[in-house]
Amino acid sequence: MYRAKIQVLFVTFPHNSPSPLSHMLSLLPDSIGGRVGVCRSIKMEVGGLDSDGREFKTADEMWKEEVGDHQKKTEWYSKGVNYWEGVEATMDGVLGGYAQVNEPDIKASEAFLNTLLAERFPDAGITRHLVALDCGSGIGRVTKNLLIRYFNEVDLLEPVSHFLEAARENLAPENLVVSDSHKAANFYCIPLQEFTPDAERYDVIWVQWCIGHLVDDDFVSFFKRAKGGLKPGGFFVLKENIARTGTGFVLDKDDKSITRSDLYYKELFRQCGLHIYKMKDQKGFPGELFPVKMYALTTEMPKKVNGSRRKLQTNRPGIIK
Repeated sequence: MYRAKIQVLFVTFPHNSPSPLSHMLSLLPDSIGGRVGVCRSIKMEVGGLDSDGREFKTADEMWKEEVGDHQKKTEWYSKGVNYWEGVEATMDGVLGGYAQVNEPDIKASEAFLNTLLAERFPDAGITRHLVALDCGSGIGRVTKNLLIRYFNEVDLLEPVSHFLEAARENLAPENLVVSDSHKAANFYCIPLQEFTPDAERYDVIWVQWCIGHLVDDDFVSFFKRAKGGLKPGGFFVLKENIARTGTGFVLDKDDKSITRSDLYYKELFRQCGLHIYKMKDQKGFPGELFPVKMYALTTEMPKKVNGSRRKLQTNRPGIIK
């Protein structure tokens, strides 16, 4: 969902998109590298940049300036939603003019999801009714092209009302090629930082291209609340842009979003009490875009497997081809 821009070096990054970033970012030197006031700092000793070209020595310094009091924090979130209210509710709109990345995005996500479901829910479609939550769902792109084919129910969470209305239309039964046992169930027009899921409703909570709108303390608070929405054995998938090596974060002052580094994410996961079960890099995107990484996150520490793994079920009901 939210991206960054740095004067001449950066282009504007769109909602629910892979955030176009000029290839010139790679030329930047590697030395660039909770609430503050009302937000806790994560005390990360890593620097970053904003879309005006300003350099910050630490994330704490940036957050104090951006959301250091209640009014600033309120403005941070309202400006983010206002930005995307001006974007058309189309594939090209939500992908920032990069509609061509939809196919490689879905292909990589499906391969990642297939592995996760086979390992964690081998009884899917037999004794387990699968339910997913699509966070930052936009026009329902990920739900329609991926999630609704694997899950019996998908709930959509999106704060931009005209995106959510487009999703409702795109996911109407007459516009889907799935069985009656697979449907979009609920459409929530609520920001991530204000959403609390029903207890133990979801097998998978999918968070893609939207978490950059949350300041650090709300990032941690969201995942702590959302953990209660997972069924036993359930997990999160976070798919996001990653700041390049040597840059701890990139702040977009226009749409009020932050692109974090892998190190930054791992520190936040630790604060959330989440563990990385698997992670994988996205392949096949244009070179000018930010790198994208997929994280599967669990509430329990992943078990080490000694010796050969049990053969995974290859013909799993519940998947609609």
